[in-house]
This record gives sequence, structure tokens and C-alpha cells, in this order.
Amino acid sequence: MTKDLIIGAHGATAQIVIDRLLAETQDDLVLYLRNANRLSRYANNERVNLVEGDAEDISALAAAMRGVDIVYSNLGGVDLAKYTEAMIAAMNKTNRTRLIFYSALGARHEVPGKFGEWSEQAIASYLPGFRESARILAKHPEINATQIRPAWLTDKDEIDYETTAANEPFKGTEVSRQSVADFVVKIIKNPSLYPNDSIGLNKPNTDGDKPAWL
Repeated sequence: MTKDLIIGAHGATAQIVIDRLLAETQDDLVLYLRNANRLSRYANNERVNLVEGDAEDISALAAAMRGVDIVYSNLGGVDLAKYTEAMIAAMNKTNRTRLIFYSALGARHEVPGKFGEWSEQAIASYLPGFRESARILAKHPEINATQIRPAWLTDKDEIDYETTAANEPFKGTEVSRQSVADFVVKIIKNPSLYPNDSIGLNKPNTDGDKPAWL
């Protein structure tokens, strides 16, 4: 039996991951978020431990990590690099090594063409955090991190995606949250997948200058 820690557990993709893990595995889950009441529907589930804490609190993160097998970070925002530093410090403090890290397209300057230019401007305030987090993770080879770089997210009821490797140009413009969650669940079920890697996710045949709905 595996024990998984989800940091930023109130995120939309994280909640899809939670529900799938509860339905498809026997894993125990530690759900770490700022306001635990937001996930009160899980409070009576014997496989779930709700932990309220700040993403920069190394001591609280370390306490939540003790005994877990996999850490899944669903964090974001302009302070992401600070959260990443704290998370790695807590992982080292507790000898945890396996990390699934929700990043973003553009974290590796890998998005080509007009779409890359448009996306760079559209998420300009957030990209520094993703890029700095990638640099931080690169400095810590003791952490076996799989970084996930999804295209622009949709709420479509579909699982339909392809991957690009770390050294390949990014493809497509969009991908569903369910697709990203499916990729996360696959790695949690089989942690040997994509070790020390950075993977782009997109829905096939969605190339363009910007996502189709814009």
C-alpha cells in the first residue's frame, strides 16, 4: 500500500487526482492545503488525512511528509519558487525522494512560434516562478522529480493527450485537466515512470497561434 502526499490539494486538477486515487487504488492520502474546510467532504474517509498548513512552512510540510512514498505538488502562483524551496527542504529533512511537480508550458523556453510568443506574454507574471522552480529542482539530484508541463488547461470531459520530451519543442495549445490528472495518476501507480524528467502534455491536433477558445 502506498501513501501519497498532495500539496495544494484544493486545486482543480488535484481534486480529480484525489477522486481517482480513492476509486482506483488502496493508497492512503495526505491532503495538504491552506484551508482544510475546503475539502471537508473527505473528512470522514478513513484513507484521507486532511492537513492544514502553509506551503512555505518547512516544519509543517515535513510533518505531513513523514511516512509518505510520493509527493505530488499541485502548487502554483507567483511565489512558486519559494514553495519549491520549502518543499525540497522538507523532503530532504524527511528523506523523501519521489516528487511529481505540476509545472507549466514555457518553463523550459520550449514553446515555439507565435503560440510561444503569445503564451509568454499571457502568463508573464507566472513563468518566472516555474522557471526558477525548474532551476531549483535541477540543483537537487537527490530528488527524483517528474515535472509536468501542460498546455493551456480546459475543463473538457475527456482524456486525450500526447507527450513531448524535455528536449523536444512543445506541441499543441490545450489539454484537459482530466488528461493531466490521468498522467499524474499513472505515475503514482507506477513511480518508476519518467524519473528525473520533464514532460510536456497537450491534446493532439490543437496547434495554433493561441488556444481555439480565445
